[in-house]
Amino acid sequence: MSSTLAIEAPRSGISRLIPRTAEQWLVFSCLVFPTLALLIFFVFPLTTIFWQSFTLLDGSFGLDNYAAIPDTPGLIQAGINSLAISISTTVVCIVLGFAIAYALERTRIPGKSAVRVGLLLPLLAPSLVQGLGLLFILGRNGLIYRWTGIEQDVYGFWGLLLSDIFYALPQAVMIIQATLRNADMRYYDAATVMGANPAQQFFHITLPNCKFGVLSAAFVVFTITITDFGNAAVIAGNYRVLATEIFNQVSGQQNFGMGSVVGIILLTPALISVYIERVARQKQFGVASENQIPLQPGRARLRDTVFGAVTYLTVFCIVAIIAVVIFASFVKLWPYNMTLTLANFNVNISSGYAPIWTTLYVSILAALFGVFLLFCLAYGSRYIQGPVAKAIYLLAVLPVGVPGLVLGISYIFAFNNPSTPLYWLYGTAILIALCNFYHYHTQGFLTMATGMRSVPQALEEAVSCLGGGSRRVLTDAILPFIAPTVLAVFFFLFMRSMVTLSAVIFLVTPQLNIAAVSVMHLNEAGFVSQAAAFSTIIILVVSVAMLLMRALVRHFRPNLAQGMM
Repeated sequence: MSSTLAIEAPRSGISRLIPRTAEQWLVFSCLVFPTLALLIFFVFPLTTIFWQSFTLLDGSFGLDNYAAIPDTPGLIQAGINSLAISISTTVVCIVLGFAIAYALERTRIPGKSAVRVGLLLPLLAPSLVQGLGLLFILGRNGLIYRWTGIEQDVYGFWGLLLSDIFYALPQAVMIIQATLRNADMRYYDAATVMGANPAQQFFHITLPNCKFGVLSAAFVVFTITITDFGNAAVIAGNYRVLATEIFNQVSGQQNFGMGSVVGIILLTPALISVYIERVARQKQFGVASENQIPLQPGRARLRDTVFGAVTYLTVFCIVAIIAVVIFASFVKLWPYNMTLTLANFNVNISSGYAPIWTTLYVSILAALFGVFLLFCLAYGSRYIQGPVAKAIYLLAVLPVGVPGLVLGISYIFAFNNPSTPLYWLYGTAILIALCNFYHYHTQGFLTMATGMRSVPQALEEAVSCLGGGSRRVLTDAILPFIAPTVLAVFFFLFMRSMVTLSAVIFLVTPQLNIAAVSVMHLNEAGFVSQAAAFSTIIILVVSVAMLLMRALVRHFRPNLAQGMM
């Protein structure tokens, strides 16, 4: 089958890339259309932001925007603040994340399933919900002040640090947990026989084996934090960071040239950190053994008590932040009238529930576009080798290094121009859906490609030998096998599109708004209870989507196993 479909046949010159059979035309089409879409909706917008950074206010070109960086009020300080908050968040998340991951993998603490559910909560809501919840608890009119009379000023560095920690911590835990799960019991048995105590085993076996996973988690947290806009917009106050500086330059001052410069500044550390993270991840995968024996932790009361206390306290804080936002959505007037009511869900300002429906529509579009294009790209990439395959792969994984804010502002320059053939897309739900999709393109592609590689080659060859063409191979061999992966990618794109804020903050219009942006605007206008109501609806929709995804994946996997027997 692979020899029939391979595009790069042993022919000379450009002719080796020209398809000749129907199967090769299928592979060619599956590669060309997603790659062309990547060039139009990812590469082209990024080139415009670089071009715009050299464009001056009078329409001329030059380096004046870059030369004006030292003279731009607050820009240098915003860069320093961004580095300070990102490094601080990374340090705390790695230490705390390692403790929680260790508790889940190497201890016998009870309630691990509940801990995992609690850690998922920040992923079900827009990033600004963490900041909103902290304001409800620690703000000037928060619960702590109402109960104790102790006034807290949560705005600024410490409030942003706390909100970023709870936002990024779950991803750090998942990465470190995966590295701890790769431990081989035989190393620890050998160390025990040689007389090593648990502390020595920890420092000489556990830490060295997961160093690349910890490094990978550190750079993921750093990238998430330095590019996050939601928490900074809600709780940073006068503590300016690069993410809010981009928004101020573009939306506030209409200085697109300087906004582009700040975007490129923000893009640089994100790309560097993503590159280092990928190298660390590859090295971490290389230390795993195929015939390893999983580690089964024994009982140790002191260890389990310490790590359990840290884990439960952290998860309690995460749950409390999300729970207080949900509770506030049912309060008549936070925090002055705590009577329970459903009036906050009867949104009677601005466009009402239109942003919720728009977000659902955009998220479904992003998931549908994404699944189709990613499936085609992963399918086509399966049958090519050489420089073309490497170039397509590099292009497919490149979006992970581009912050959402940078991608969003690049869409303004690329599509809000009457001379551009795709100008008609600007201000439409389709463009927002495409922006959301390409924001998370890399994660979807890697997941789809991994699922595609798991399809047995013998299964495809068996269908071909029985007289089935490319259509039967797709419908009878590939699609049934990869169905759980397709479902997972669909719901992943849907859920991320429901909660994303930074990638689309520049693309909304008075006529076309989305739920996460509405939460920010409601909070800024002082309608905190209605902002909480919108957040609760988003959390509910994403939670239902996650439960549905798990149910469908469990349904298809047994059917797949029965079909293979």
